[in-house]
Amino acid sequence: MSEAQLQILDLKNYMESEIIGQSTLIERMLIAMLANGHLLVEGAPGLAKTKAIKKMASAIECDSHRIQFTPDLLPADITGSDVYRPENGTFVFQKGPVFHNLILADEINRSPAKVQSALLEAMGERQVTVGANTYLLPELFMVMATQNPIENEGTYPLPEAQLDRFLMYVKIGHPDAESELRILKLARKEAKEDKAPIVMRISQKTIKAAKAEVQDVRISPELERYIVNFITATRCPKIYDETLSSYVEYGASPRGTIALDFCSKALAWLRGRQEVALEDIHAIIHDVLRHRVLLTYEAEAHGVTPDSFIDLLLDKVPLPVKS
Repeated sequence: MSEAQLQILDLKNYMESEIIGQSTLIERMLIAMLANGHLLVEGAPGLAKTKAIKKMASAIECDSHRIQFTPDLLPADITGSDVYRPENGTFVFQKGPVFHNLILADEINRSPAKVQSALLEAMGERQVTVGANTYLLPELFMVMATQNPIENEGTYPLPEAQLDRFLMYVKIGHPDAESELRILKLARKEAKEDKAPIVMRISQKTIKAAKAEVQDVRISPELERYIVNFITATRCPKIYDETLSSYVEYGASPRGTIALDFCSKALAWLRGRQEVALEDIHAIIHDVLRHRVLLTYEAEAHGVTPDSFIDLLLDKVPLPVKS
């Protein structure tokens, strides 16, 4: 196991010790960082989403920022803007919070489309254009956006084309009773301590090395073909089952193929392997595809959700066979 792997696993263990009952969220955050992507997280308030990004930032040599999305937020509040200097009659660009390494976009669906687009453009292009000038974002740049599934009043749902820019869409739930008891004890311990304990600080050089190792993870031609077949099936499932074709309006784009490949490699690497296994693909497939599949009203009438539609395809698409 490489030095980069050891340090990333130390980071994972540290986060799991500080954020109890959300191991899936922690794993997905690490996968998104290693795959150079962004994360959309849906969960009720109080599930440690904000704490998770703060703990990750505290263990990495980077800076972080939380942006609270509200109806009155403006695009310039995210990207920054040109500020006039009367003393010399010039404009100077003042960077916005998007220029930090780790961004928490809290309740992203609380702001109008033009504000969402400002962030999503930065996510996709990794740069910000203001006027005639373009400014590059940091090399280590990850956005974790959150949505509250409870309150829908006053929200602006993300369009499908914008959702597609997120590497994964993760849904998290409440911890079990045993985990909640551990959370209670941890909260009491933290309340007694004057300051947080000093933790390891992983360098951005190590993060870059880890990303390079993830890209070197092997995937067999059979699994490559399986990924492509599965993504194709989300667009045209009738080749496997005629009934399923009435459930889907739009399937995943080639961006979904790339995301499934990258995420599977990152997961295999986190699990200490140098080659992707079928179980890696299946473990991550719902988070990669649930926001990339748009279903019909007929599917909704039959109680079919994106997750259950993916489950149906998992039963229909033939498993890879080694040649």
